[in-house]
Amino acid sequence: MAKLLVHKVSEITTQIKYMLEDNFADIMVEGEISNFVAHGSGHWYFTLKDSNAQISCTMWKGLNSYVFFTPEDGMKVIVRGRITVYPPRGNYQLDVKSMKPSGVGELQAAFERLKRKLSDEGLFDDRYKKPLPRFPNKIGIVTASTAAAFKDMISVATRRFPLVELVIYPTRVQGEGAAEDIVDSIRKFNKRKDIDFLIVGRGGGSLEDLWCFNEEKVARAIFQSKLPIISGVGHEIDFTIADFVADLRAPTPSAAMELATPDISDLIAFIDEFSYNSNRAISKKISDTSREIKIAAESYGFRNVANKISNGYQTLDGLSYKIENNTKSALKDVRNNLSNLERTIKGFDISGTLKRGFSIVRQNGISVGKGREFNPEENFNIQFYDKEIEINRNGK
Repeated sequence: MAKLLVHKVSEITTQIKYMLEDNFADIMVEGEISNFVAHGSGHWYFTLKDSNAQISCTMWKGLNSYVFFTPEDGMKVIVRGRITVYPPRGNYQLDVKSMKPSGVGELQAAFERLKRKLSDEGLFDDRYKKPLPRFPNKIGIVTASTAAAFKDMISVATRRFPLVELVIYPTRVQGEGAAEDIVDSIRKFNKRKDIDFLIVGRGGGSLEDLWCFNEEKVARAIFQSKLPIISGVGHEIDFTIADFVADLRAPTPSAAMELATPDISDLIAFIDEFSYNSNRAISKKISDTSREIKIAAESYGFRNVANKISNGYQTLDGLSYKIENNTKSALKDVRNNLSNLERTIKGFDISGTLKRGFSIVRQNGISVGKGREFNPEENFNIQFYDKEIEINRNGK
């Protein structure tokens, strides 16, 4: 009997590692996801199983960012990668490089599961739907800036309501990273104070193409938005989770812009009709009121008032005439009194008396009016009209 060679554990594990990694360097495996964990580091850890077996799987951050959907337990997928062995534990696992749903049915099933979950939470309830302003100033657009859908929205806005301003944050709306991009754009718009509401959407495509609008993170970003949101994704037959959460659903991006903007031709027609009807109503009101005023003015009551006003005018004229005459008479009397006073004052004017040939004799600065008051022994002055002379009794 041949003697068996004794191996170390590490030797066996190393041989198994080489064997597995060499023979399973690039394989595709189909299975159902379970125990899915999205680690804070960005890496994914999960188990892939079927009815008879299971295998641990790892998908690193740099690779899982290319997966267009978020895996969840129960989803059947096809992954591609390689078998690796971790010697310290003697475990083998599948190092996943890519992942896709195992047929459209898996995506549809995931859609229904998320729809049911969010509906149960109340995210689709009408009580949370926010109203949209009728005449927006600025509309935020969350879509790809190079897409035909955006050009169609510009065309519709220009035709219907050229006064509105469109603001776009260019956003990926398909493939890897699209869901994160949509969430980021919605949050950026919500930080602004000048946006009235948002349109989130893109043109038509397959279920896989539109899948970013079925992501839970996108649904919750729409629900949490303070700005009202119109969802316009795909064609009329396409429905996404975003449509159910949004405040208003439009079948296409162009239809979303139709719902978002008033038609300027309708506004002009309304203004014209309103102006015509208003002019007619105002003219009729003026005519009716004029007729009522005329009838009232010709009534006895108004005629009696007019007579009273005329009598009042006449009385005022009489009073005015009396006041005027009394004032003139008073002024005449005042003038006469002033004239008499003036003549009296002039009569007492000494210069006038002197001018007529009279003179004034003064002794000791006092006028001598009587002969007995004159002292012949004292000096005196004689004032004539033209001059005054002094008489000195001492002969000086």
